[in-house]
Amino acid sequence: MNNLFLKEVLSWVKALVIALVIVMVCRHFLITPSIVKGESMMPNLQDGDRILLSKISKIERFDEIAFHAPDSEDNYVKRVIGLPGDEIEMKNDTLYINNEAYNEPYLKMYKEELSANQYLTNNFTLEELTNQKVVPKGHYFVLGDNRSVSKDSRSFGFIREDTVIGDVKMRIWPLNTFGVPR
Repeated sequence: MNNLFLKEVLSWVKALVIALVIVMVCRHFLITPSIVKGESMMPNLQDGDRILLSKISKIERFDEIAFHAPDSEDNYVKRVIGLPGDEIEMKNDTLYINNEAYNEPYLKMYKEELSANQYLTNNFTLEELTNQKVVPKGHYFVLGDNRSVSKDSRSFGFIREDTVIGDVKMRIWPLNTFGVPR
């Protein structure tokens, strides 16, 4: 009986160790959880939201990403606006990428609150902000959705591709907002 009990315990320990290794590998190479801090991505992501980040996704324009902040010890979550080679301009609250106007539906709520002559995002060109005409290779230009409070590429410049932690794929907390962010 003692031998049978020992085999059963070892079987459970082995299963737990394998499960732990699988979780650690997945977290290190595939996905990782994170917490949104601050109001810069409101209303889409709220302060305190728990999110899952994919570490293997190809970063595309308008993806929400988490990255190591270039100006502090924090991690930021922002929206990718400019990819390498892109020319960016904001003119009369319209985003232009490579001279093509883009709609930003994630800003709708904020724009509806503005009066007729107000802008959510001040005019700028990439060159005015960064002294470069295009987003350099290996970098991104990012903006927060809550433009009036967001600390983003308008203040700290480009972010390096190697500082990206992951692409926001899912909000897991609070449960009433569980799902894929917009």
